[in-house]
Amino acid sequence: MEKRGAFGIRSRIRSESIMFEPRTRGTSTTTTGYLRRVSADPPQRAVEVRRSARRRRTVSAYREGDRTVVLIPARMSEAEERRWVGVMLDKLAAQESKRTLGDAELTERAERLSEQYFDARARPRSVRWVTNQNTRWGSCTPAEGSIRLSHRLQGMPEYVVDYVLLHELAHLLVPGHGPRFWELLEAYPKTERARGYLEGVVAAERLPKVPASREE
Repeated sequence: MEKRGAFGIRSRIRSESIMFEPRTRGTSTTTTGYLRRVSADPPQRAVEVRRSARRRRTVSAYREGDRTVVLIPARMSEAEERRWVGVMLDKLAAQESKRTLGDAELTERAERLSEQYFDARARPRSVRWVTNQNTRWGSCTPAEGSIRLSHRLQGMPEYVVDYVLLHELAHLLVPGHGPRFWELLEAYPKTERARGYLEGVVAAERLPKVPASREE
């Protein structure tokens, strides 16, 4: 029988805010807004952007029923608007995810993700937060069926935490980071986005790059 060791991906974290002061001025006398759908998992949530002449320096976002409202200065360009909407959605999700899941809830989340993306084939025996992984986002010991997530993930967007969970769940099915491993993760539509987020945090903290890319 092949003995499998522990697998993991590396990391670090910074806390996030959901209010900023971009360098832009607002002199318009009108307030406009629009609705668009954005990918969320689950469910999909509408996003309404509200432009205001009274808002000169800050950008903010909040939940309102089943939609997210992003407030921006009226004179902000469309390109700046798109960029800031993305930034604020990530910041808001990060703030919300600070309501930390307990180990039991984390296990239930892993089971739901396995069922949704891996046909419930990955069955961890334990999933828990740990505080001794300062250079890894998560790790897995397939022989024991155990998954450990770094507490540094707490406060990051849910899609990032889900990606790390799925990454470790995939190791219960496939050792290493070969083509079969990445084929499994292709089922998760936010794999590349989550990896980009983690790589950005690593770069900001000047740590070694996140290992196990498709080229490695």
